[in-house]
Amino acid sequence: GHEDFRPRIVPYYRDPNKPYKKVLRTRYIQTELGFHERLFVAVLTSKATLNTLAVAVNKTVAHHFPRLLYFTGLRSAKVPHGMVLVAHGDERPIWLMYETMHYIHQHFGSDYDWFYIMQDDTYAQAEQVKALVTHLSINQDVYLGRAEEFIGGDEQARYCHGGFGYLISRSLLLKLHPHLDSCRNEILSVRPDEWLGRCIIDFLGITCVSQLQGQHYHTYELAKNIEPEKEEEEEFQAALAVHPVSDMILMYRLHRLHKHCSRIQLDRAYQEIQDLQMQIRNLTSLTPAGEAGLTWPVGINAPFLPKSRFEVISWDYFTEQHLFSCPDGSPKCELSGASKADISEIIESALEQLNSRYQPLLRFSKRQLLNGYRRFDPTRGMEYTLDLLLEAVTQKGHSHVLAKRVSLVRPLSKVEIIPMPYVTEATRVQLVLPLTVQDLDFVANFLDMFAMNTLDTHDNALLTLLFIYHPYDAQRVSQVDVFAGVKAMVGELEKRYAEVKIPWISVKTEVPSQVKLMDIVSKKHPVDTLFFLASVWTEINMEFLNRCRMNTISNWQVFFPVHFQEFNPALVYRGEQTASSSTDFLRDGHFDRHSFAEACFYNSDYMTARTKLAADILDRDEVLESMEVFDVFLHYSGLHLFRAVEPGLVQKYALRSCNPRLSEELYHRCVLSNLEGLASRSHLAMALFEQEQANST
Repeated sequence: GHEDFRPRIVPYYRDPNKPYKKVLRTRYIQTELGFHERLFVAVLTSKATLNTLAVAVNKTVAHHFPRLLYFTGLRSAKVPHGMVLVAHGDERPIWLMYETMHYIHQHFGSDYDWFYIMQDDTYAQAEQVKALVTHLSINQDVYLGRAEEFIGGDEQARYCHGGFGYLISRSLLLKLHPHLDSCRNEILSVRPDEWLGRCIIDFLGITCVSQLQGQHYHTYELAKNIEPEKEEEEEFQAALAVHPVSDMILMYRLHRLHKHCSRIQLDRAYQEIQDLQMQIRNLTSLTPAGEAGLTWPVGINAPFLPKSRFEVISWDYFTEQHLFSCPDGSPKCELSGASKADISEIIESALEQLNSRYQPLLRFSKRQLLNGYRRFDPTRGMEYTLDLLLEAVTQKGHSHVLAKRVSLVRPLSKVEIIPMPYVTEATRVQLVLPLTVQDLDFVANFLDMFAMNTLDTHDNALLTLLFIYHPYDAQRVSQVDVFAGVKAMVGELEKRYAEVKIPWISVKTEVPSQVKLMDIVSKKHPVDTLFFLASVWTEINMEFLNRCRMNTISNWQVFFPVHFQEFNPALVYRGEQTASSSTDFLRDGHFDRHSFAEACFYNSDYMTARTKLAADILDRDEVLESMEVFDVFLHYSGLHLFRAVEPGLVQKYALRSCNPRLSEELYHRCVLSNLEGLASRSHLAMALFEQEQANST
């Protein structure tokens, strides 16, 4: 009975009579294995209820489902914000159902395993619907909902009531689709749910069921003039769908009741956790390790045990005002943002636990945080140790000040896969290379690498050069063009590759602000252009360009790679032969976190963020000199900013020229990048040691 689940090795066989055809492998193993997303939700609405009930559904449960679309016959003049609406152009209920099923099959039939169809007068318990599909096998044809009898029909046949929603499996949808046209022409019905149920029964022989594979589809029917708060909590909480919801107010009241019931369930879950912890303590003495094997907190993984001193996880020290392990490497920084909220919550939780344990005999209040330590343990979560100065008050009102050390753990929760829009590697990348007079020595190497890794390989990438003239050089351009040599090299490339054109844009400025330069380039390209803002030291390769395409998502995410900067070979090798292997080269440099020169983003996203920036600064263009493109996206867009180390983006050592006309922060960052790019501490120490040895002799 279990032979179907045993793996079998299928021998490879190729017909010698057929020509060999190269097999194209997908980029993701999930695609090749045929994995699908789990649940798609369709909400049937109408023009009359789109701005009322449909909006209420969108505000209460829509954000709990991974993908939800609204289907209507006719649409209003203005679609409510945040709703994805599909209008079929006809308000007839049967036609709406037919077109909806056809649309779902055409656009989502190959992407999802389950399809949940509900009406806008249905309140669905989203978490329970998602839990239901995780317990059902996808190998069966499933038509699950509240089973109802047909009027005057076969007693055995049932259809799923549309008001309470129903679940259809992917396999059933694929089998049903070829018969939809026949059902539309042959089956007469007033109700769309009856029409769909009759279609499934007549052509597939499958009837609606309310119970399948040990899972029950519980529903709750609301009576007229009902008071939801007075309903039985357990019966309501067990229901996957509640119907009919007559107006928006009732929908919001149901949602509030659901939150109240969920809070009660959460308290019960905490009590169950305490009971399980007590059972673990009682059983620990029977284990081989005995009570010594009991970890704290009970039920949480034991702390990570390092096998050598290099694996020891260090603790970060903090107070209520400062951190002493800062992201920028400084020894002390002000406590703010998420870290401040995290530590405040931990202190409050510690006081709450102490009071719950010792009240009513003692009541604690915080005087001061003496010392704080935290570290992230990848096996269990974030660990905290707090030294608290507390004031303890007895029942008689006597107070005493004492210091107490407490330990807390914020355990790792269930890992979630965040849904991301799908992108491909076929997108054309538009490289933008700003050039100043100081960059002329490095242009030849950049163009050679661009030709070898993109033009020779026919990669879908284009290049635009941005010549930045100093006002003095711009006045003499007719006599002496400082970029004449670069233009000649571009001409040679265009002769060698007849189909390639490399345009350039000339700009005159004393302060080459990255934002101002990008404004000029943005206006000369379509809104759907994918930009890669490069630097002259960048060595372009296909591997990185593909990551640029995959990590940049229009209206969702921008990508700021951290390039690998090689150290000064004169300090690292001191006359010895340079390293050649990839493992050695990773020792001969560092990832330059001070540089934000490289960026991948779509023109439409930049234009949107730039418009918000313009409205904020008005006519104060001097503000742009203190900003980079990274700052524009960080402060004026709601996009994800993905910043990660990029081993495929390697730069040779070069001393950058830092423009003092830029803002103090940008200039300081440039200087730090130059200093940290000289060599590692060990290399610098060795160079100083050799210099002292030479001076002493």
